[in-house]
Amino acid sequence: MRKSVLERRTNETFINLDLNLDLKDQSEIYTGIGFFDHMLELLAFRAGVSLQLECQGDLQIDNHHTVEDVGICLGQALKIALDDKAGIARYASVSLPMDEVLVNCALDICGRGHLVFNAEISAEKCGTFETEMTEEFFRAFAHNAGVTLHINLAYGKNAHHIIEAMFKALGCALGEAIKVDGIEIPSTKGVL
Repeated sequence: MRKSVLERRTNETFINLDLNLDLKDQSEIYTGIGFFDHMLELLAFRAGVSLQLECQGDLQIDNHHTVEDVGICLGQALKIALDDKAGIARYASVSLPMDEVLVNCALDICGRGHLVFNAEISAEKCGTFETEMTEEFFRAFAHNAGVTLHINLAYGKNAHHIIEAMFKALGCALGEAIKVDGIEIPSTKGVL
């Protein structure tokens, strides 16, 4: 099975994460940031994966360490679970609407972590989630997963809808890109 279990302990966070790419199960996620938990649940559901995650972070300071470290761990867990990436589709792109919002997400599981993020989010917070951490999460995830990730807000104003559409779009694209549709490593180089 394509799965990984990670533990990360720093002076700022303590994270336990269990990711299974071949089991679509009810995810259990707790970071102490309700809106962020919901976004991660949506990502896992749309990707068709099982994610068990608990994070204890220094939320008395702000969201930064918790959100970024979860992105780091989720990216590392995906990289481990995909192993040599043999047979995966590799590429995917999704245009996802949510009410007045349209978000485009494209990704390449190529081994080279890179983020292009084009969005303005006017609200400072959704619940207790600091909206500027949205880009930080995606950056940490992309760099640690070795994924080239492009997220572009085509239009929309509501911060909740924008961020939710981004997480859902990433989940949908990720679900397509990790599907096994062969046995070969999807690169003319023979390695990713």
